[in-house]
Amino acid sequence: MAMMTLRNIPDELYSALKVRAKRNNRSMVAEVRNILREVLQPEDRVLMGDALVNAGQDIGLTDEEVDILEQNRDKTPAEPVKF
Repeated sequence: MAMMTLRNIPDELYSALKVRAKRNNRSMVAEVRNILREVLQPEDRVLMGDALVNAGQDIGLTDEEVDILEQNRDKTPAEPVKF
């Protein structure tokens, strides 16, 4: 897992985080992880695979049409991005 160090946190934010962590019976680090998870991975987010399935169903794509698309798909591996 990756690590992160936060610097220059305003005192009022630090105090609010400390209170929130205590209220939720978590350490401050666990509270920050939870906040990031809530913001970046909300439970109601739409996953890409689900969105693609729903789009196919919405336009009435049949299994046979999916098979044809799969047979004609370019299977050449993508080139790495060069910066």
